[in-house]
Amino acid sequence: QVQLVESGGGLVQAGDSLKLSCAASGRTFNWYAMGWFRQAPGKEREFVAAATWSREYYADSVKGRFAISRDNAKPTIDLQMNSLKPEDTAVYYCVASRGSAQIISTPAAYDYWGQGTQVTVAS
Repeated sequence: QVQLVESGGGLVQAGDSLKLSCAASGRTFNWYAMGWFRQAPGKEREFVAAATWSREYYADSVKGRFAISRDNAKPTIDLQMNSLKPEDTAVYYCVASRGSAQIISTPAAYDYWGQGTQVTVAS
């Protein structure tokens, strides 16, 4: 049983920073990709960022503000979020994949999902 557990969410003001962490437990793999999606109520799930063995990917909406970091030894995947905006408000989900032919920015690319952590950015 693989579990991904997110932490670090909370309520912040616009312009603040927040760091999300995701820890994998149970069986772990040499993940091809680990990353983050987010979903606001009434909206579709949205790609945020991901890291493969050699590359990092970011949604246009977060480029220059968010940074992903991956520790393959633990394993963990962190998301440093800076200059937060109200439109960043969402539940953030940690994701991981052993490998996929799907485009990395699509939910179908990932095998494992965490239960999410709420990030609320007040205006």
